[in-house]
Amino acid sequence: MKNSSVFLIVFLFFFVDIKAQRKNKSISQSINYEIPNLNWRSIGPYRGGRASSVTGVSNSDNTYYFCATGGGIWKTTDSGQNWRNISDGFFGGSIGAISASESDPNILYVGTGEKTVRGNVSPGFGGFWKSDDAGETWKKMNLDIDQVQVGRIAIHPKNPDIVYIAIIGDLFKDSNERG
Repeated sequence: MKNSSVFLIVFLFFFVDIKAQRKNKSISQSINYEIPNLNWRSIGPYRGGRASSVTGVSNSDNTYYFCATGGGIWKTTDSGQNWRNISDGFFGGSIGAISASESDPNILYVGTGEKTVRGNVSPGFGGFWKSDDAGETWKKMNLDIDQVQVGRIAIHPKNPDIVYIAIIGDLFKDSNERG
């Protein structure tokens, strides 16, 4: 009795999987039929790791920034056809958040440290940074915090000198740098 129950469960699982594959195949075929010139392409830089934050700018439909847990900040000006790293030489490693000013899209703020709390989180030792020239150069903002995990950055829509930062603080011990 026990063996026949196991056999039935395995058979039903196999049967359901075959039906799901057939269904997916027909969906795929109908997409190709409706959009015959559909070509797949990569829309990100060739790098591993987790993406932590993405932002666009208000004056360009083609400019975007993407941050990674172990790869710094990447910029595209052609909607993802090409990407270049804009943080190497200034700071690097894990980035938690990036934000572009709405009133002046050349102003960017970046916070280091992965914001996704997990068992192998990448800490941020670089702190908080600002660029006035769309990421060509960076200056460190003095927050008197050694290690941070920046979760989010909000820039005032009319005054880019007013910035709100969600700082998680040191994840590995008690930390006063939270909030």
